[in-house]
Amino acid sequence: MNMLEKPTSGTVIIDGHDLNTLSPKELREVRKTATMIFQHFNLLMQKTVLKNVTFPLELVGTPKEEAKRRAIELLEIVGLPDKANAYPAHLSGGQKQRVAIARALATNPKVLLCDEATSSLDPMTTRQILELLKDINSRLGLTIVLITHEMGVIREICTKVAVIDGSKLVETGTVEQVFTRPKTASALRLFYSSDSAGVLGEGPTVRLVFEGTKAYEPILSGMINACHAPVSVLYGSIERIKGKAYGQLVIQLPADERAARLALEYLELSDVAVEGVGSNVDG
Repeated sequence: MNMLEKPTSGTVIIDGHDLNTLSPKELREVRKTATMIFQHFNLLMQKTVLKNVTFPLELVGTPKEEAKRRAIELLEIVGLPDKANAYPAHLSGGQKQRVAIARALATNPKVLLCDEATSSLDPMTTRQILELLKDINSRLGLTIVLITHEMGVIREICTKVAVIDGSKLVETGTVEQVFTRPKTASALRLFYSSDSAGVLGEGPTVRLVFEGTKAYEPILSGMINACHAPVSVLYGSIERIKGKAYGQLVIQLPADERAARLALEYLELSDVAVEGVGSNVDG
């Protein structure tokens, strides 16, 4: 996205600029507005924290005192004002990533690219870095593009998500849309393990999606009692996305067609989203 690697086809447009058409000088200017933080921090070990943050400003010719003021301001934002004179070797992983974030913000970018920015961190530090990124997004109004394999990171911080499979963009949408109603097999595989689906009998397999308070209602037991239709539960979870509960169940309905139809009708009347996963499921 910042043309460190040239795409074989297609276009990359940032802030109205088609990066494929820019000269090296023009590309360097655009890169000031699309900066990057890395999985393994990539700090300059021989420089202090302050010097790491001022480094990109020095490269673009910012006066020394102005660069220092900007760096101190950014260290305040990332919560490390007392580490200005420390060296990276004396910092924890989370502190190193905070320095990397401050450095990436030095040139007032419009886009912050995060390459697996939390995968090297422990769970508690990951949560702290995600909170920091959310605060920066809100406070500075910049776009954050985050690459991750961790579904919890997406639920915690993202507003939109794109699923890439086999180097192809297969699905995009809001986090709520893609998590609760994935349209492709690639997206569906991210949210439940289908390895056991269909192995317990011949009945159809369906995925139920519950939103809000319905995620905590005993709808499945109500269906079994009302329809006398026993089911097998293959997978289930309740997640919170932006403070709202989303539940999902993957169940195998009875092989008997009439019993399966009654169960599906009950679920539809209960205002539960039903999606076919196995065969012989209509609607």
